[in-house]
Order: sequence, then structure tokens, then C-alpha cells
Amino acid sequence: MFGTHPPGPGHVTLQIDAAGAATAGLPAVEPPALAAEPFPADQVPIDAALWSSLARHQLLLPLLRQRLIAAAVAEVRLSAAERAEALKAWVSHHGITSQEALENHCRQHGLREADLLWQAELPRRIFRHAEEHFSHRAEHRFLARKNQLDQVIYSLLRVEDGALARELYLRIAEGEADFAELASRYARGPERSTRGVVGPVPLLQAHPRLAELLRTSRVGQLQPPLAIEQWWLVVRLERLHTASFDEEMRHRMTRELFDEWVDDELARLLREHNNQNQTAESSALAAAQP
Repeated sequence: MFGTHPPGPGHVTLQIDAAGAATAGLPAVEPPALAAEPFPADQVPIDAALWSSLARHQLLLPLLRQRLIAAAVAEVRLSAAERAEALKAWVSHHGITSQEALENHCRQHGLREADLLWQAELPRRIFRHAEEHFSHRAEHRFLARKNQLDQVIYSLLRVEDGALARELYLRIAEGEADFAELASRYARGPERSTRGVVGPVPLLQAHPRLAELLRTSRVGQLQPPLAIEQWWLVVRLERLHTASFDEEMRHRMTRELFDEWVDDELARLLREHNNQNQTAESSALAAAQP
């Protein structure tokens, strides 16, 4: 499957069966050349002219980020079953159902077989790398961010007239009118288009005073008008989802930690590049002095 001279773009030996699934004789451990150098171009330095061109067209940061990720996950080993599942998921995601469609996709995107497999396996490589290096810090991150992760749905009606807010509150409280109907008629914020319903949104996305009111409310509790800045708010909590540290949340926090590490490495790389440029410019100026 992997030859000494890989086929050019569009010439792939992967097969699409009659059911539209990708099949391939994948080895349990990928060939050392591919594992050590998942993308040979990732190791090629970017010269000044290309760096400037990429930056001008807003392609530099995405490229540097992907190169950092590639270097981080290059040594991850996937089993044959994992690689096969990754390939099937990639084919399904791209809606490829025939061998012709697969080859056309590779030609249109300039992909070799090794490139295609790299794209297919990258999410699993990232997952495995993140689990190994960052999962031990996932719970600590969750606890630090818990208040940001709580989700809330609430009904909101905002007006600028305090007397009107009081009147609308009483009509809802006494069952004379429906919250949604009054919101669609009287609300002066974007909630008017949703009949007063806001969310689900992070609890802390709301104004601090409103967030605290929602946090201490019971589901279904209608609150008296609350004055915030130029507005009077009538609010009712519909649902509060308190975040918990389950398996899905652990994976989410682990991935956030990995992404944060990539961002930090990218910032470091840019600082080093800028420092090198400044040093080179200073040396050139000093050399030019009589």
C-alpha cells in the first residue's frame, strides 16, 4: 500500500466497496517513514519571502498551527482497527461513495494517499495525544471553569418603562397573559423575535446581576422587574443545566488544554521569529554604520 515512490495526487490504491465504505490493507503499525515524517514538508523551514506572502494572505497562522499539531502527534501509534475506522469516518464525512469520487477528490485537492490517510487519522491522533499528555489536568480545569460551563434557558422581557414592566409582570403572575405573547409584543431586545426565550447559553454570558438572579431562582419562578442600566427586565428561569465532570466533559477539558498548549507554542514561535528579525535588522544597521 505504501511504496517507495508514493503515487501522485489522484492515484490512490484505497478501495471503495459497493456499500460506499473505504477498505484498505492497513498494517497494525504504520511504516516508520510515515510515522516519523507524516508530512515531509512540515520539516522544511519557511523562508522570509514565503513567510511574508503567507502572512499577507492570512495563511501563516493556520499553517504554523497545523505544523505544530503535526509535530506533536507524529509519534502516535494507531491500531489497524483505529486506522480503518478513521478512514471510514473520513470517507463518510466527505460523502464519497465510489472509487471514482475518491480519486476525483484527491485530484481536486492535490492529495496523495499518505496525505489522505493523515487527514483521516489526525482527529484520532490528536485525541490520543491529548489524553496521554493533558487528561490528568482535565478535572482541575473543569473546576476552574465550572461557572462558565453552566447552561441556562430563561424567558426575558425587557422594556424601558418601569411602570410598564410592573404591569406586564403582574399580568403574567396573575395568569392574565402569556409570557411569550407579551414578549413578542412589548420586548425591546432581540428576545422579541424568539417570543422571549433566551438560550441555552452559558450562565455567565448574562449581565452579572441577571446571572446571579438566575442562579438563585427556582425553575419556573417569575421574578419581579429588575432594573439594569436603562432597562427593566421581567425574567423567568426555564431550565438550569449545571455542568458535571462526566466522561464527555473530561474529553472536552482535555481537548481545551491541548488547544491552549498549541496556542502557547504558536505565540512562542512567533516571538522567536520576531526576535530573530529584530536581531538581524540591528546587525545589518550596525554593519552599515561607517
